[in-house]
Amino acid sequence: MSSAGGTRAVIAALAANLGIAVIKFIAFGITGSSSMLAEGVHSVVDSGNQGLLLVGGQRSKREATPEHPFGYGRDRFVYGFLVSLMLFSAGGLFALYEGIEKIRHPHPLDSPAIAIGVLVVALGLESFSLRTAVHESRGLKGDESWVAFIRHAKIPELPVVLLEDVAALIGLAFALVGISLTIITDNSVWDGVGTVAIGALLIMVAIVLVIETKSLLLGEAASPADVAAIAEQLVGGGIERVIHLRTMHLGPEEVLVAAKVAMPAGASLRDVAAAIDAAEVRVRAAVPSARVIYLEPDLDRGVSPAP
Repeated sequence: MSSAGGTRAVIAALAANLGIAVIKFIAFGITGSSSMLAEGVHSVVDSGNQGLLLVGGQRSKREATPEHPFGYGRDRFVYGFLVSLMLFSAGGLFALYEGIEKIRHPHPLDSPAIAIGVLVVALGLESFSLRTAVHESRGLKGDESWVAFIRHAKIPELPVVLLEDVAALIGLAFALVGISLTIITDNSVWDGVGTVAIGALLIMVAIVLVIETKSLLLGEAASPADVAAIAEQLVGGGIERVIHLRTMHLGPEEVLVAAKVAMPAGASLRDVAAAIDAAEVRVRAAVPSARVIYLEPDLDRGVSPAP
């Protein structure tokens, strides 16, 4: 459900951004507004980003190979990281440059009413994209706040689309304010100010995404709830306690579990094998994402090794 939900959110965002980009560039050609140009580039970058997320999703489905025995699930993290860099460089820095140039060399807008009409239409399309991303995220978010969900989510597509859509809506508001003030004051510097605000916003969003996707690339543990469930299911059926437990996401929906477990001193090899097999079944039933499990039997010496 989560993978399909992420794909639906990405496709909805891609469709919205492609349509928005076209009308923004048409409006820029008519009005000469730097805010409109920055927003057009923003929509093109977002469309490219969603394309990258879809490519990452497809590449992550490749079968494991001897060279990559744990599969390619982390491709989704890699492409999420590339999206963050694209948003920073091609989106934020371009908008900053264009806004500063407009402030230094202001020129009047042509047909500003067209620009305002385009921004209103774009607000509607972006709202549709955000609504889709929110709908697909609710089941995974649970009782967490949206900020906590973006920080803790292991599926990169949903946080990326959520933040992109929120940034797009705020950016459209900046552009609308900048163009409106330009009309009211007859001073096109405000159009440049709105463009600079869009650039600063995109850079801030990109930094947040870089930090979160970098953490996923380094290898995050399973959620505390999943770790607790795994530890609980490991005990029993001949396993006395968990000496230590390590987990790591091999992909958004695949977790590696490695644990040293204490067994009775007199257990036979057959008993040990049966206990480990049963524990793996229990863990996978409780946490389906725990697909790769390595358990090391040991004697209970009463202490746990240092992490």
